[in-house]
Amino acid sequence: MGQRILIVDDEDSITTLIEYNLEQEGFETVVYQDGKQAYEAAKNEDFDLIVLDLMLPSMDGMEICQKLRQDNIHTPIIMLTAKRHEQDMITGLEYGADDYMTKPFSPKELVTRVKVVLRRTQPVEESGKQIRLAHIRVDPETYEVFKEDELVEFTKKEFDLLIYLVKRKNKPVPRADLLKDVWDFDFVGDTRIVDVHISHLREKLELDPKKPTLIKTVRGIGYKIEG
Repeated sequence: MGQRILIVDDEDSITTLIEYNLEQEGFETVVYQDGKQAYEAAKNEDFDLIVLDLMLPSMDGMEICQKLRQDNIHTPIIMLTAKRHEQDMITGLEYGADDYMTKPFSPKELVTRVKVVLRRTQPVEESGKQIRLAHIRVDPETYEVFKEDELVEFTKKEFDLLIYLVKRKNKPVPRADLLKDVWDFDFVGDTRIVDVHISHLREKLELDPKKPTLIKTVRGIGYKIEG
C-alpha cells in the first residue's frame, strides 16, 4: 500500500484530477470536500500528507491548517489557492503549511511537490548527540529544541531548516541553497518561503527577535547562524 494522501477541495474536477495523478504514482488517496469533515479525518486518521484547498465550505483551509498545528499534528500540508496575493501565501506558511501552489496548476508539478515534501519530511539523519549553540540546545534524535532549557515547539520544516543552518555555523548560506537543499526545489523558486520560515525561527529562538543575534541576515546573500 502506498503513502496516504488526504485531498481536500470542494471542486469535483480538481479532486478527480489530483486523485488520478497521485494514484498513477502509487499513492493511496482519500478525498473530502467539506472543511470540518476533512479536519476531523486529518485529526483522527494517519495521513502522510495533506493537499488542502484554501476556500472550503464549513471551515476554510487556513483554519484547518492552524487547528491541526495547535493540536500538535504535523502532517505535511501543501496548500492550494486560487488567490495570488502574497499575503495569502505568507499567512498559509505562518499557519504551518509546508508548501503552496496557486490554481490553475500543473498536475505533474503537484505530484513533484508532493514527492519533494514527503522526502524532505523524512527523519533527519543525524547523530544522537545534542547540539549546543549560544542559548539554544537541539536534540536531533528526539526533534526537540530548547531555548534556555525551555522546550520550544517546532514544525518538521522549521527543524530541518535549523539543522541545516547549524551544520553550517558561521557560514553565509544563500537563499537559493536553502530552497534547494531544505525544500528540494531544483528549479528557480520563490525564496520568500525561506524568509517566512527564518522569521519563524527568530520568533521562537531569539532573545529579541527584532534584534537577532543568533540567526543573522547576510545582505545580498541569505542567512547564517552564529554561535
